[in-house]
This record gives sequence, C-alpha cells and structure tokens, in this order.
Amino acid sequence: MAAAALALYRTLGWGLTPLLPVYLGRRRARGKEHATRWRERLGVPGAVRPAGRLIWLHGASVGESLALLPLIEALRREWPQVTLLITTGSITSAALMAERLPPGALHQFVPLDAPGAVDRFLAHWRPDLVIWTESDLWPTILTQLQRRRTPMVLVNGRLSDRSFRRWQRAKPIIARLLGCFTEVLARGPEDAARFSALGAARVQAAGNLKLAAAPLPVDAAVLAAARARLGDRPVLVAASTHPTEEALIAAAHRALLADFPDLLTIIAPRHPQRGAEIAADLAAPCRSQGADIPAHGLYIADTMGELGLWYRLARVAVIGGSFIPHGGQNPTEAVRLGCPVIFGPHMDNFREDVAALLAEGQAVQVTAETLADAVKTAVAASRLPESVGTEQGTAVETALALVGKLLPDRPSPTPLPPGEAGAVGSG
Repeated sequence: MAAAALALYRTLGWGLTPLLPVYLGRRRARGKEHATRWRERLGVPGAVRPAGRLIWLHGASVGESLALLPLIEALRREWPQVTLLITTGSITSAALMAERLPPGALHQFVPLDAPGAVDRFLAHWRPDLVIWTESDLWPTILTQLQRRRTPMVLVNGRLSDRSFRRWQRAKPIIARLLGCFTEVLARGPEDAARFSALGAARVQAAGNLKLAAAPLPVDAAVLAAARARLGDRPVLVAASTHPTEEALIAAAHRALLADFPDLLTIIAPRHPQRGAEIAADLAAPCRSQGADIPAHGLYIADTMGELGLWYRLARVAVIGGSFIPHGGQNPTEAVRLGCPVIFGPHMDNFREDVAALLAEGQAVQVTAETLADAVKTAVAASRLPESVGTEQGTAVETALALVGKLLPDRPSPTPLPPGEAGAVGSG
C-alpha cells in the first residue's frame, strides 16, 4: 500500500511539474513567494555550493527555524569548516534567517516536493547530512535522500494530538517516511512514544531545542524609549494571534478599561501582512504604517522580529493560536523574558511546555469567557524573573553527538548527470 501510494504521489508530481511556474506566479502575485528568489522553490540554486562537506538543516516556518538557531550556532563552533545550508518555506522565515544566521551559513527556499525540483536541488547542493525539524514530512524529498543514502536526523520531533490521530489513519505511509530517518530526536517521552507507535525505528527523547535558544533580541534604545513613554502603565501583549482572536482580545481590552483605564494592549499577529486589515477592523494604530507606540488603547504590532520588545514591556502575554483549533504558539519565549502567559484551551502543539508552565505557576489556561478575568489578575501582579534556557545541554548536545557519528569524513560525490534533474520553464 505505502509503495503504491508513494509511486502515485511521485507520478502526480511529474505530471504537475509544467504547472509549477504558473502556481508560483500566482503565489508571487499574492505576496506569498519571494519576488526575485522564487525559482529556488523549483530547485534552481540561488548560490554556489562551497567545496567540502555540507549539512542541510530545514525548518518550515518561523518557529521551526528559530528552534534550529542554537543548533546552528553549536554546529558552526564544532565544525567551522562544514558549510551549513538552511532552508525555510516562507518569506517571513527567510527574512528572519537573514537577520539571525551566523556568518558563513547559507539560506535557500526549500524546493517544492516535486521530483524535478527535488532532484535539481539535491544535484546541486549534495548534502552530506540532513537535519529536519518537528514533523514536516515531504515524501519526495525524504525518499530521494534515502535513495542517495544521505543520513537524516529529525530533531525537535513533536506530534500534536490531531497530527497523531491523522497520521495513524495512514500509518503504512507514515512508517515508510519515518523509516527514511537515521534517528528521531523527539522533544519529550510522549512525543517519542508517538513516533515509535507510528513506525519510527530509532527514537529518543532529547529535549526541546526551543528552550536552548537565546532570549529574543531587542533594540536597547527602542526598549528604553518605550519604557520612558509608558512609565508604569499596564501593558498586555497578544502574541502570534490568528483570525478571530483579535476580536476576542479587543473585547477583553474593553472589559478591562473600568479597572485599568490606561491599559495598552499590543496585538502582534502571527502573519504580519494581516496588520493593516486588523488595524482597520479595530480602528487601531498600526506599527507598519509608522504609528508610534501609544500611551494606552489598542496597538497593532505588525512588524517582524520585535516580540522581544513587546514581551519585555508587558505585564502578561496572551498566546495566539490557542483560542481556535490551531494548537497554540510557543509560550516559553515570553516566560523567559519575565512575562507570564495566558493561553486558551488549544495548546496541543506544546503539551509538555504547557504542563511545566502551569505546574510552576508561570501560566494560566482559560476559555474565551474567562480571559478578561485572568488578564485582570495578571496585570495587577508582578512580572516573573527573567531566565535562561535549561535544556541546551540535553537537546543541543544530543544532536551534536549524533552529528559527530553520522557526518561523513568526505563530502558527497559529484552531482548526478544534468539530464537526471529534469527541466522547468522560467515562468
């Protein structure tokens, strides 16, 4: 069953290949693909491959790529002569990587999971080791890497309740894909058990890479100016919100004005491109349109890379993606900067983090109906002490040890003949 399904998937991929430039063109018109680097999604390289060994690390989105940063920095220290290639799938994550990657690391957009694009990418970059994050499984990429006998490691592996149930329905296919990995490093025992139940042969609980990351950065001058402007006024930040959650936050803000008339509520949407729309709906000033931080009221913070500023200013953070069936967003970044968190009932993607934060009194889980009351209590309380990551010795060092065992002594052989990679129109 698995072999037949994957063969059909590959055949469909070849059949759709002529349409891929058109598909990317439409996404480009909507701002969902990079205006000048979109051909990287077809496997067309945007840079020369340096000589020597190369490790390819992939993080699908902002959260996954941020989780890789402490590992990337450790790999750079341990093997400075090895090239690090990082791929992501979104414009937002690419912009973030441009700011945060260490010198010498390369960024490319991950190719679409079509045979021609994947073959072209692999023929050029010839990775000697591949490090994948969480649960972003692309059949063509994984099976082509296995065909090339490239060692692969899945790090920070996690499976939400919904993903686990869905994958169980296609267990033979999922087992085949998980079998492509030399090793799976899960975030914790529960995730490790789920990967094993789905057919992964070599699994260990290695800890959460996100807890090893450095605290979110901040511009010290901007922070000082904001603190001087706000004084001791109460600040609430709603971080990484999704559609419908902004209205919920605005309603909570209005309910709190009787007790905190000078409350400033900062809404930082998960997708910054929604900022202008949210600002119009809520009649609120918008940072991307040049509006300064107001003394009170609502403020739409639709810029990249500033969550570190908002968490340092806020008395409490409401975590987005948790009041809809999305699975939540990372709650630990705020806590590490001294900002307690409130989240809704849907935090499946961060089960172990949630359990630890609740047990330590650093978080409160609420419903939409009880959100305002929880915020009222938190705003009146003190901030938490700032902390540093506690799992770096586990998650990063376990991954480094595995890389030391799997990274070949010599670089991969020369590329496949050009004809094997196929051809794609320029669009």
